[in-house]
Amino acid sequence: MNFPRYISQRIQHTKSNTFSATVTKIGVGSIAVGLMVMIVSFGVLFGFKDAIRQKLFSIMPHIKVTKFSANESFEEYPITKQTTLFKQYHTIPAIDHLQVSAHKAGILKTREDMLGVIMRGVDKDFDVAHFQSAMLEGRSIRFSDSTYSKEIMISKVIAKKLQLGIGDNTIMYFLNAPDRPRKLEVVGIYETGLEELDKNLILGDLSLVQRINGWGADSVGNYEIYLKNFEQIDAATKAVQEKLQPDMKLEKVTDKFMGLFDWLGMLDRNMVIFLFLILFVACFNMISILLVLMMERTPMIGLFKALGSSNWQIRKIFLWSGFSMIFRGLLYGNCLGIGVCLIQKYYHLIPLDPVNYYMNTVPITMNWTVILLLNLATISLVILVLIIPTFVITRIQPVKAIVFKK
Repeated sequence: MNFPRYISQRIQHTKSNTFSATVTKIGVGSIAVGLMVMIVSFGVLFGFKDAIRQKLFSIMPHIKVTKFSANESFEEYPITKQTTLFKQYHTIPAIDHLQVSAHKAGILKTREDMLGVIMRGVDKDFDVAHFQSAMLEGRSIRFSDSTYSKEIMISKVIAKKLQLGIGDNTIMYFLNAPDRPRKLEVVGIYETGLEELDKNLILGDLSLVQRINGWGADSVGNYEIYLKNFEQIDAATKAVQEKLQPDMKLEKVTDKFMGLFDWLGMLDRNMVIFLFLILFVACFNMISILLVLMMERTPMIGLFKALGSSNWQIRKIFLWSGFSMIFRGLLYGNCLGIGVCLIQKYYHLIPLDPVNYYMNTVPITMNWTVILLLNLATISLVILVLIIPTFVITRIQPVKAIVFKK
């Protein structure tokens, strides 16, 4: 029989109205609440990051390649598809997809109103699956082999300002070509939640932009590069840079939206600080609770010492008590934390202001690896600090301990 474990179990199964039972419940509760808060916090953090990236990358590439120019306007200089990068981008393992586009500024006009917009002309290689997460209603553009498509997709913001819906027609006047307006049909409405994009960006046919600019079919405004893993963006940028021609330049999405990614980085730093504070409080609580349990059991400790028990044997009694509190706390904490995350993920009970947070509900992403690591970190750290208070046992003298209550 494992003597320390047996005595520990007897201590834990004391009457529920005793002081020891109350302190034990507090210990279990502190571990459970701490782990629950960490699981929910990381679920929200990863949810925010994934949701914002998904919205951003549904319409913006990871890396954008354009013709080098000092011109800061929306007009682009054409680049040809006959470049080393365009022909050999498959040789860069980090690249998942490359597509072409071109931008053209203009004015959308209806009978009642008008609005300045930027048309992003896309081709048949446009990654519709990537963009689908931003679509609210309608469909994607249907491209024609013989001529350009007269269909466009607009944002919810633009649709509201111009009172346009699916199937409605509008006139677009292009910058530097006001005498060549085009009648276009709205076939899709999207929303990214990113005001900078939604307020003026529409999607149309690349062939239309090429015709307005007087470009050939081989000329485009830019290359849009999507990666298999966003975390590889720096390495992929170096590989792409090596294949660029001298008159071409690239721009990373992290540079274009620096404020947004700085905000996400700040969330990471704050979460690390938050994690350490929670673990510190949990460890401090466990040390305090174990000290209280040992003080209450001082006569018992003195009696065991008088009967010949070693210090380490008595210390193991309270370590077993600590282990029991940890594992019960982990069980309750996991159930509560994962439960709260799943409820929010599927029922969206907590709303958000999309103007400030880019989404209308608190997003949740369940990262099971991180949850496992949180459990292991909690177990390892708390067990490590549990050894500290048990050193008090070595200073307890049997004679004084037995008469402690007197």
